[in-house]
Amino acid sequence: MFKRGLAAAFAVLCAAGGALAQSNIPSPTLDAIRARGQLNCGIHPGVAGFALPDSRGEWQGFDVELCRGLAVAILNDASKVRFVPLSSSTRFTALGSGEIDVLFRTSTQTMLRDTTLGLRHVTTYFFDGHGFMVRANAGVTRVRDMAGATICLIQGTTNEQVTADYFRSVSVAFQPVVFERTDQAAAALAAGRCDSFGTDASQLAGVRAAMPNPADWTVLPERFSKEPYAAYIRRGDDNWHDIVRWYTTAVIEAEEQGVTRANAEEMRRTSVNPNTRRLLGVTPELGQSLKLDPAWAYNVIRAIGNYGEIYDRTMGPNTPVALPRGPNNLHTNGGLIYALPMR
Repeated sequence: MFKRGLAAAFAVLCAAGGALAQSNIPSPTLDAIRARGQLNCGIHPGVAGFALPDSRGEWQGFDVELCRGLAVAILNDASKVRFVPLSSSTRFTALGSGEIDVLFRTSTQTMLRDTTLGLRHVTTYFFDGHGFMVRANAGVTRVRDMAGATICLIQGTTNEQVTADYFRSVSVAFQPVVFERTDQAAAALAAGRCDSFGTDASQLAGVRAAMPNPADWTVLPERFSKEPYAAYIRRGDDNWHDIVRWYTTAVIEAEEQGVTRANAEEMRRTSVNPNTRRLLGVTPELGQSLKLDPAWAYNVIRAIGNYGEIYDRTMGPNTPVALPRGPNNLHTNGGLIYALPMR
C-alpha cells in the first residue's frame, strides 16, 4: 500500500514537471512579434464585412478587428498590426513561409488543410455555408434551376469543389469561370459574364452590399456546405496556438458574461463572479498560463469589445452587409457560438 502511494505521488510529480517544462517552451512566433513590435496578420484582400478599406484607406471588418484585438493581447496596442491582404491561392503559402504570423481570412477548417499543409486551424469563430447569388429578376428560385449556367468562382477555395460536387450530384451541367479575387468575380457578375456567383453566403452578402444597386441581386436561400472559419497558424508552436485559441475564446466568453467595452472597467473593479475575475485579470492565472499580461483579455475587450459588439459593428443590421447572426449567435440564443470554459 505504501509503495503504491509512493508510485502515485511520483506520477503526480512527473506530470507536474512535464506541465512545467511544457509551459517553459519558448514560442518563436510570440518572440518574433515582441522583438519587431508588430503583429503580421493575413486578411482578405477585400470583401465587405470581413476586410475592406474604408474611404480613408483604413482596413475595417470582422477579421480586421480580430487582428487588432490579438495585437492588443500581445502588445497592448491595436495599432501595432500590419495587415497583409492575401488571395485565396496565396494565403496558406504566405503563412507557411513566415510572411505572416496568423491568418484571419475567411478560411474554412478542413481535414486536409489541417493535416497536409504544415498548418493548424485554431478554433471556430464564424459559421457559414456555400451559397449562390443571382440577379433578382432572373426568375431563379433554386440552384437546381441553373442548368447550363455560367458561375463565377474563386480559385483556391472550397467553393470550387462544393459547386462541382453539387451540380454533379444532380446531373446538371454548369460552366465555371474562375477568378483570383472576389472583386474580379463580382465585376464579372455585374458585367453579365456570369449568371451567378458561388461562394460563402456571408461573403455574398458583402458583395451584394457593395454593388451599385444591391436590390438588383438576391442570395438564394439554399446552403450546400459547412464552412466553419478559424484562424490558421504554423504547426510546431504550441504556445502560439494556445494564445490564438484562447484569445478567440475570450472574445466569445466576454459576450457570454455580458462584459462590454463600456462596462469592462466597472466589472473588473466590482464583479465577485470568479469567472469574470479570471477573464478580466483580477486573478492572474489565465495570463500567466499564456505568458501574457494578466489583464490581456480586459485590454482586448476595452479595445474592440466582445464578440457580439464586433459582429454588430462590422456586419450587423445597421451596416450595409446587414447579415443576421443566425448560427453566429450565442448558443444560448439559438446559435452555435460557444466559449470553452476559461478556468
